[in-house]
Amino acid sequence: MVRAAVLPAVGAPLEITEIELPDPGPGQVRVRITAAGVCHSDLSLSDGTMRVPVPAVLGHEGAGTVVSVGEGVTGLAPGDGVVLNWAPACGSCHPCSLGEVWLCANALSGSADVYARTADGTDLHPGLNVAAFAEETVVPVSCTLPLPDGIPLTDAALLGCAVLTGYGAVHHSAQVRPGETVAVFGVGGVGLSALQAARIAGASTIVAVDVSPEKEGLARAAGATEYVVASENTARQIRALTGKQGVDVAVECVGRAVTIRTAWESTRRGGRTTVVGIGGKDQQVTFNALELFHWGRTLSGCVYGNCDPARDLPVLAEHVRAGRLDLGSLVTEHIALEGIPAAFENMLAGKGGRALIVF
Repeated sequence: MVRAAVLPAVGAPLEITEIELPDPGPGQVRVRITAAGVCHSDLSLSDGTMRVPVPAVLGHEGAGTVVSVGEGVTGLAPGDGVVLNWAPACGSCHPCSLGEVWLCANALSGSADVYARTADGTDLHPGLNVAAFAEETVVPVSCTLPLPDGIPLTDAALLGCAVLTGYGAVHHSAQVRPGETVAVFGVGGVGLSALQAARIAGASTIVAVDVSPEKEGLARAAGATEYVVASENTARQIRALTGKQGVDVAVECVGRAVTIRTAWESTRRGGRTTVVGIGGKDQQVTFNALELFHWGRTLSGCVYGNCDPARDLPVLAEHVRAGRLDLGSLVTEHIALEGIPAAFENMLAGKGGRALIVF
């Protein structure tokens, strides 16, 4: 029996309770979680913006130590450190055949599986495959990535979602080039990662935008050269900071229609807007045909930073070891399992960066 945060139903409060984990079966690994980040996607799962089978144990950004392995597992042994990969590519669907593993059609199929049970025998699903909001979890070996050398397990948890997503949005989706100007909307865990990535890419002006004035220090420490408190004048302010042109690239990490529209309006003619934030179906963004022609901007969605975790994790680790990427600065709060609901409330209120559960 291990303690876990269980979502009993969509919209219901999380329940911190003991669950029964089975021994790992063929091709599976049991992992003792060291740390897990609280991501906005977890909030989206709990409130129904994103749908997964329930009851479920949420949590998809984590790292830990292998406890035991099932039959047929090679390359991992008890005591090995791993980063959890919540979106493993199947390698055989159409997107995978194109090399677009971040769009794998089967990546989340494991969320429908029953992986554990509550003390009263109720079946539990792993929220986004890995169920990291628990002391231990059992996952397919495809949901694990070897811990890179020189990266502490606690810090490594952030690599599993926030950093891959923010870094990938800048380097893979927007493809920021040295000297370009960048605006990042939303200074949470992903936004802070995107700011660091823009700095690493050699962006000249880096504008951070958030509703909270209190996040300016966090943003500037991550690489922002300018800070704008979100308002109806945000696009005008960003154009004023960039010679009245607008930025070359805007990265939207919020998932709200008004923010997406503002990010679009903040980019120069011919600029690129990358949408990372996950919004609900009610968030409708509108454009007229003339402006699409006139501005010549590119608007693109971005899933998991358009990353291949197996390829990109070693690259991120090298940035960490070289001091270019600071994982610890993304975290503004260390919590226990019981602190997850308060972390959700802070997200809704626009407070802080990443909350990290440490076991």
